[in-house]
Amino acid sequence: MEIKDLITIDPDIMGGQPVFKGTRVPIETLFDHLETGVSLAEFLDDFDSVTKEQAVSILEIAK
Repeated sequence: MEIKDLITIDPDIMGGQPVFKGTRVPIETLFDHLETGVSLAEFLDDFDSVTKEQAVSILEIAK
């Protein structure tokens, strides 16, 4: 998956903050959760509009 398939940046959605495509969940939220020790499974439970494939792909790109 390419980054453009995963992230939306639109001034009308969350003020232009990068979000998971098709959601209003900021990408930063995933990293914030992981940094505080929240598991990926817990993040996905909390933000059910984000798919596991999207989250894992973002993490792969980030590394």
